[in-house]
Amino acid sequence: MPRNPSNLLDMDYRQEARRFARLSHGIIDAHAHVNGARASVLLREAMDLYGIDRIWSMTALEQVPAVRDVMGDRLQLIAVPDFASKDRRHAHGAGFLQRIEAYHALGAGICKFWAAPRIVDFAIELGDPTALRLDSPERVAAMELASGLGMSFMTHVADPDTWFATRYRDAAVYGTKQSHYMPLERLLDRFQVPWIAAHLGGWPEDLSFLTGLLDRHPNLHLDASATKWIVREVSKHDRAHVIDFLQRFQGRVLFGSDIVTTDDHLTHAEGKTEMAAKASAPEDAFDLYASRYWALRMLWESDHEGPSPIADPDLAMVWPERHGPLDAPALRGKRLPAEVLRSLYAGAAERFDSLTRARAAMSSNMRAKA
Repeated sequence: MPRNPSNLLDMDYRQEARRFARLSHGIIDAHAHVNGARASVLLREAMDLYGIDRIWSMTALEQVPAVRDVMGDRLQLIAVPDFASKDRRHAHGAGFLQRIEAYHALGAGICKFWAAPRIVDFAIELGDPTALRLDSPERVAAMELASGLGMSFMTHVADPDTWFATRYRDAAVYGTKQSHYMPLERLLDRFQVPWIAAHLGGWPEDLSFLTGLLDRHPNLHLDASATKWIVREVSKHDRAHVIDFLQRFQGRVLFGSDIVTTDDHLTHAEGKTEMAAKASAPEDAFDLYASRYWALRMLWESDHEGPSPIADPDLAMVWPERHGPLDAPALRGKRLPAEVLRSLYAGAAERFDSLTRARAAMSSNMRAKA
């Protein structure tokens, strides 16, 4: 029987959930992609088991009613473009403006601006490699709209160092990793709204770089999502270094998982996308979702040292002579102090939500007076 890439250690994630301490507060997952009514039921079970009270999700606009039926008020929406559209120029341009308005009407307080280096491939298809840059005219127009509605911003810039060593090694096409932060820093100054830079700002490998970025931009926050990436890279850092960083920026680093759910995870079918192929049965889908919460809580709460239960293909991508696609990195727990853990798990998200709601109320009052 093939190994489950989300459960290499053959654990019972329902039983494993009982090992964690019962917290005096719930956890807010500030970064997820929840789609599919049936898949949402499995995610909700994993959330209940692992103490996740609320989830902030880039749910496709068309799926919001079905997901809300399952999640209720535990779901907080983040506005995103129509990534399924074949007309990428429209989806990231005029179409995104329409969707921002629609998400806002549904209560979304955050707007996501995805600018991973892979977007260069989309732009090349359009005949202009700069068309979808974070600071392109289309993106700035969307930011102006979202800011006027009182929304906060989320962005994804850069990607793992492992990808810049392989997928993006052609700097003439994708730029250097450092170059992806230049437009971000300009926009952080231009739009003085609360921002979240996803995946520990896109550079969990370098906490010193993140320190400088956060020091320069007090409106910037980070979420610690992208489980495989975060587990791999945070585990490499010295515990004291991680704690010093999180204490210095307490209230500005949010917990997140980057879990992606879809009903395609529940059935076997030919021709699945890479994301849909991560599971093909309900129990595999549950393991896919629950494994992320198990790994993240183990990373942040414990002093556990051992292999991650989640396969990390980046190892084989960078070191094919040493690793296979089902190899996993070490997971070295950081056992955060209680006050730092409380901020990471809930306090920082509550603070960000408060900032967002205050801006939304101010914007609403201004529009009413106009």
